[in-house]
This record gives sequence, C-alpha cells and structure tokens, in this order.
Amino acid sequence: MLEICCGSFEDAMTAYECGVRRIELNSALSLGGLTPSLGSLIMTKQYTDLEVMAMIRSRGAGFCYTEYQYEQMLEDMKLMLAYGSDGIVFGFLKEDRTIDEKRCREFVENIHNEGRQAVFHRAFDCAKDANQAIETLIDLGVDRVLTSGQAPTAEEGIALLSKLQKEYGKQIEILAGCGIHAENVKKIIEETEILQIHSSCGGWREDFTTKGEQVSFAISSGKHENQYETVSVDKITNLLKICG
Repeated sequence: MLEICCGSFEDAMTAYECGVRRIELNSALSLGGLTPSLGSLIMTKQYTDLEVMAMIRSRGAGFCYTEYQYEQMLEDMKLMLAYGSDGIVFGFLKEDRTIDEKRCREFVENIHNEGRQAVFHRAFDCAKDANQAIETLIDLGVDRVLTSGQAPTAEEGIALLSKLQKEYGKQIEILAGCGIHAENVKKIIEETEILQIHSSCGGWREDFTTKGEQVSFAISSGKHENQYETVSVDKITNLLKICG
C-alpha cells in the first residue's frame, strides 16, 4: 500500500489520476501538515474514490496542545468524520513526551464509533520510549502508526522500524514514512518487512506573485523562492512501479 501525503484537493486529484488508492489529506505541508479545509475533503470524496485519511493538527511545531487548541481539533475531527473521511490522523503527547492517553482515547472512541480508522502520526517519533509508546497505542485501540523509526528518515530508522514490525506488527499496522522515494523504497520494504509506505512525493510549482518589490511570502529560498510545494507525478509514478 502506497499512501501519498497531499496538501490540497489538487494534490489529491493528481495522486488519484496516477492510480494511488489512499492519501493523507492535509494543508500547510511546509509546517509538517495541518488540518485540511473541509472543502478539500468534500471535493476529494466527490470526485474520487480515494481512501482519505484526514490530518487533525491545529498548528506546527510539537504535539502538546493547549485546551483551546485541543477543543478546536476535536471539533475538526468530528466535522471530517461527518463529511466522509475514511480515517483520522492525529497525535497527542504530554510535556514529558509520553502518549497523552486521555486525549488519544477520546479521539479513538469518536473515530471508531463512526466505523473509521484511527491513525497516530509521527508524534510517535518524538515519544521518549518507542516500545512504551506503541504498547500504549495498541492498548488504546489505535489502528495504525506512521513512523520513521524515530530517525530523521525512514531509511535511517530501518533498525527500529524492523523491530517494531517484528514485535508489534500483528497488533497494530506500521506505516513507514519520511524521506521515502523510488531509490530507497525497495531496501526499506525488504529490510523492515513493512508493506505500507507513506511518501509526500514532493515537487514544486512556480508562482511569480510570491514576491513584491519590498515584500516576500516565500516559504523557501534559493531556487524554490518563487515556488510552492505540490506532489510530483513522476515521483508518484516511479514509486507505484515498485510498490504496485
């Protein structure tokens, strides 16, 4: 299973037209992915038969949220479920970097009550103890966890990914993600035995209105200064050839 990380309805359509079957729908990929607009979910479900995992994340940076932030995320989650999301992607940690069981339990219960999938995202990679964290997620009934093996990339995290799959793969689905592309995906699959891959297949598109005479709204620098992030048809196609 190849899951593509999409930042918009347009990204979702690109993934769908390439033959992808499941996506993670976000906004603001430059911040690591935030809650998508309701419109992007509605349109994706209207125009495709994609399996859509909707990200619920109110801000960038870490995963220990204020009460107001959490209440917003709870409401966003309920809306995404009401409008057809097939699953919800979330992650809550306490200040000591352990799983926030109370908040996760409330999310899992709401998601499962609607018959949808509960996916814990890469907040897992900031957890203090990987074994304790995954055992907690299993106890909470989380269906799947997205992780790079607590390393900067999944390729660098192969050792832990392999361990997690071997020890816990029959109790929770392991989705390997971060820095996965056509050149390393086969190695990651073979060495970890994980059969679910998450990739942004990131590309760039020009928008020359990004800069004025004295102001700039650039999200990057150098050659990408007048560009925004999108998915790459070529990268998706190349990954699909390997992953099937």
